[in-house]
Amino acid sequence: MTGTPGLDLFSGPDAPSETDLYKCVHCGFCLPACPTYLLTGLEAESPRGRIALMKAVNEERIEATPDVIDHWDLCIQCRACEVACPSGVPYGKLIEATMAQVAPRRKTGMLPKLAGNLLLKQILPHQRRLGLVTGGLRMFQRTGAQALVRKTRLLKMISPNLASLADSAPTVPANTFKASGQVIPAQGPKRARVALLSGCVMPLVHGPQMDAVTRVLARNGCEVVVTREQSCCGAINSHVGDLDLARDLARQNVDAFMAEEFDAVIVASAGCGARMKEYGHLLRRDHEYADRAGALAAKVKDVHEFLAELPLLPPKGRLEARVTYQDSCHLANAQRITDAPRELLRTIPALELVEMEGATQCCGAGGTYTVTQREFSLRLLDARMEVITATGAQIVATANPGCILQLDYGARLQGAGLVVRYVTDLLDEAYRAE
Repeated sequence: MTGTPGLDLFSGPDAPSETDLYKCVHCGFCLPACPTYLLTGLEAESPRGRIALMKAVNEERIEATPDVIDHWDLCIQCRACEVACPSGVPYGKLIEATMAQVAPRRKTGMLPKLAGNLLLKQILPHQRRLGLVTGGLRMFQRTGAQALVRKTRLLKMISPNLASLADSAPTVPANTFKASGQVIPAQGPKRARVALLSGCVMPLVHGPQMDAVTRVLARNGCEVVVTREQSCCGAINSHVGDLDLARDLARQNVDAFMAEEFDAVIVASAGCGARMKEYGHLLRRDHEYADRAGALAAKVKDVHEFLAELPLLPPKGRLEARVTYQDSCHLANAQRITDAPRELLRTIPALELVEMEGATQCCGAGGTYTVTQREFSLRLLDARMEVITATGAQIVATANPGCILQLDYGARLQGAGLVVRYVTDLLDEAYRAE
């Protein structure tokens, strides 16, 4: 780069790799896989279009103006294009690096900037602080204040998007899941000793579901250790371009999970698993942590992947239900795990698994995408709900907390009694019915 004023966006160690940028040959195989391209039909909202913009900025042919940045922002980072790409373009790394370049140069209002920094830097990475926020939300829901706000339609008058976000907020359970160094003993002969990532949002809004994960692992002969020193995985921070904080969180997890010997580090959230499996790349320039980060990444296992490989002890309890499975993007596309969740569901007696059309297409959750790109998020959700309804399923199962929250909101809007569950919830229910 020549450093021309206004054009030297891509610079420094976190700049998009030119080797990766120029792997794209603009063949177009990514187009039918990209949710934003399918919604808009616009080249600039496709992976190859966004890469073309990256190349143009890198070659100083255009500036990274707000209009250009908007095209990158509209990307949901589902990584479906990676699966479709015959040239092996690592789009996930490219968009992550691009967002890191964009982040410090964004021109946002003072209030949105302060709110974003507060949430992503001061609350989300700190479990106690995040717990206070979710505790406040629970009180807001339990005291009837939420119902009153909905009845007055006050939020809708202020902002329809804000009202929609408030309506989609999950019901916070009374019991949360804490990483306090607890050890859950194996049931029967011990087959493995594993660590479990607690995460940030999932243990607070899906505490009972995390308990179900530990029961399923224990039922399959695993001693489960929930290390106290662990932290948020850093996925959301990575997606919005804050790689420095993502690296700090990764280092905490490397220290926490590499301090003891485990057969595997189990992750029940697809997005977290994808982030942790790429810790080696994230910390590749850190001489102190690079090797250990790679070693940890090699031990990380998605819970479905791990149980299928163990292999799972088939439950004997019956679960008479028609179930469909929605692939979580970061499980199917980033980790390339699609068969394992379905294999586990098929072990449950009386459960009927029916496939939906295009099960790997994004539901529109995408971490912060539901906030920053509300309209597109809901359009993607509407498309998914239509396909799910067509299966006639009573239950839709998936593998990521963001997907659970998004699909649950869709089910509530639809009002048809559809239930949204984790695969591990259904396994746990079948074991407990034995």
